[in-house]
Amino acid sequence: MNESKMTTKELLQKLFKTTSVKRFIKRHRGDMLDLSFHTYLKEQCAKRKVSPAYVIEKSGIERTFGHHIFGGRKNPSRDKVLQLAFGFEMNYGETQELLKFARKSTLYPKIMRDAVIIQGLERKLKLDVVQAALAELNMPLIGREGRYE
Repeated sequence: MNESKMTTKELLQKLFKTTSVKRFIKRHRGDMLDLSFHTYLKEQCAKRKVSPAYVIEKSGIERTFGHHIFGGRKNPSRDKVLQLAFGFEMNYGETQELLKFARKSTLYPKIMRDAVIIQGLERKLKLDVVQAALAELNMPLIGREGRYE
């Protein structure tokens, strides 16, 4: 993955000032993200020296669906991306990046359910421990969007 030379803030300031978005993109393409989610997942596997099968198993995602995500054949929901973050054993910052690459909303600490998830990520808790905390607070479990267990 190419490292960006310009900060997000700097890029945004330049974007606000531009009169041509086409010229802006041409000029700053190297500072922008142009990586598919499944490619990013594969890079994370290589960086962490883990297999997709290992991440899928640890994430609690159904095996076939998980391989479809890694193969780029399925677009995961936000909760599936969060499950992958636990499968990768990511911290809060890494999870925020994963969510951005998946084009999903990032975790927001003012949302109670997100606060539970953020704490679990930062404390390196296993997914089942976070699920138990969510259940105890009568909040939807990760991967069971909208459903209470």
